[in-house]
Amino acid sequence: MTRGRRAPGRPHPAVAAIRSAVRTCLAAEPQLVFPGKKSSTSDRNISGSRSTTPVRSPLVLVAVSGGADSLALADALAFEWDNAGAVIVDHGLQPDSAQVAEQAAGTCRALGLHPVEIVTVAVVDEGTGLEAAAREARYAALTDAAERHGAVAVLLGHTRDDQAEQVLLGLTRGSGTRSLSGMPRSRGPFRRPLLGISREETRAACAAEDVEFWDDPMNDDPAFTRVRARRALADLDRDLGPGVAAALARSADQLRADADHLDALATAARDGLPPSGPISVGDLAAIPGPVRSRVWRILLTEAGAPAGQTGSTHTDACDRLLTHWSGQGPLNVPGRLEVSRRQGRVHITPALPVE
Repeated sequence: MTRGRRAPGRPHPAVAAIRSAVRTCLAAEPQLVFPGKKSSTSDRNISGSRSTTPVRSPLVLVAVSGGADSLALADALAFEWDNAGAVIVDHGLQPDSAQVAEQAAGTCRALGLHPVEIVTVAVVDEGTGLEAAAREARYAALTDAAERHGAVAVLLGHTRDDQAEQVLLGLTRGSGTRSLSGMPRSRGPFRRPLLGISREETRAACAAEDVEFWDDPMNDDPAFTRVRARRALADLDRDLGPGVAAALARSADQLRADADHLDALATAARDGLPPSGPISVGDLAAIPGPVRSRVWRILLTEAGAPAGQTGSTHTDACDRLLTHWSGQGPLNVPGRLEVSRRQGRVHITPALPVE
């Protein structure tokens, strides 16, 4: 694949849509200056006249798996940005994973990306499941790569379909507003420009740009929850009519604004409570319910409960210490913690060891 084989003239609509999404994403970054409008440094030389030296744009990385979504994103970033690189994470979960990573790296180099780095990670499932373990290893590797290379952002290839699957999984878990708001467009160094782009468009863009991609066989393995969610969405599209994925993704955008507002209220409410030690039942009960559930989560994570293991079942049980108090004993929550109510106060303490 070479850039010279691409057809001249106006780009394919899918290509144009993805480039526009990348451009919009990068334009929202205050530290980035677009090519063609580069910043410069001006200094007086020996003769007293000013000389202008162009300043290269900050580095932006793209996470590439070798699939159509990430390679369509890589192709668009290479077109839109003059200092772009790629990181390919090899999870080692399939016999040919190293070969797939090398092919993806070769494609990225052909696109003109630099640096292009392959990072091999060890995926260790400690009880959270293979998908979660791989995701944790991947994000750790990408974060480390961004720090080593001094990148200001790492673009991820999650699409509108991925967002819809995330919302559907949240619905099946009975999760709250935050979970139903799906994946954020921006968090830490990570950016998701393609949450408004479908998988069909990324595949069409790769075809139009002569970018060869890899279809991960794990994406068809029903042993993985996300694959089952993908199939369920296809069934819903067939039974209810097209547009289900787009509707779920729109709902996620709307719910995220609500969740952000409630989280801000919860943070303010938490700041109004004692910084440590037991908390008055009355003070907690005075916080409105939708905000209080988030305050419980803050309190639990501050005490040492792992955020990824602390869900609505735990916060709901804690809240019953206020709303349905009947002298019940301590609650066990993740992080080896106990939550109890004694003498009008709520205590969150390490659980006593079992002898």
